[in-house]
Amino acid sequence: MTGSLAVVGLGPGPACWLAPEASDVLAAATDIVGYQPYVDRVPERPGQRRHASDNRVEIDRARHALEMASEGRRVAVVSGGDPGIFAMAAAVLEAIESGAPEWRGLDVTVVPGISAMQAAAARLGAPLGHDFCAISLSDNLKPWSIVERRLRAAAEGDFVIALYNPASKARPERIHDAFAVLRGLKPATTPVAFARAVGREDERIALTILGEADPGIADMSTLVLIGSSETRFIDRPGASPWMLTPRTYGAGR
Repeated sequence: MTGSLAVVGLGPGPACWLAPEASDVLAAATDIVGYQPYVDRVPERPGQRRHASDNRVEIDRARHALEMASEGRRVAVVSGGDPGIFAMAAAVLEAIESGAPEWRGLDVTVVPGISAMQAAAARLGAPLGHDFCAISLSDNLKPWSIVERRLRAAAEGDFVIALYNPASKARPERIHDAFAVLRGLKPATTPVAFARAVGREDERIALTILGEADPGIADMSTLVLIGSSETRFIDRPGASPWMLTPRTYGAGR
């Protein structure tokens, strides 16, 4: 087959955070496929076709992209952040696994991008300096009981926890449920950060502690970081504190 498909990470938002490889792949693509807000972030080029769709149709989107690639087109499927983290890389491979046998012979690549977790950590200082995990609070594709089980395991393992997809219009209470689980297992003084729309004009960072946090401020553009027992804030004059999880565990005890 002469076509190709690249799953491209656009990063959190600013064009300056787009990887050079991603820029080159987008410029060379004949077709751009993705969720409408992500497609809108790709500069329009003469002759390039754009195929935007709604959220929660990832498999349909992936199949459409694979069909076009099998016809000889150079297709770029775009994701916000990194395409391998709760995003389109998995959807494309799932579609290949269950789809037409010839799709397995396509030239398929994944082009990395800066994740929301990395962008938030850079703004905050060094909250991911030691072991951490990422958990999506969306229960669209998994039961909430599994989310709760993973939250408890992460808290008991004393990981820094990055919460993706914390709240949407369809499930506004899940972030409150998650905080209830974590408050039962972690000290009230545990540092917490709400990092919303990092890198965009409406960026907002809120620092607090677990016992005082208002989970209701989180939305789908928010990355929530819950510290470990080692995480702490470092005050600095005239600026927001840094959030630090030191590299050495237990050194200050």
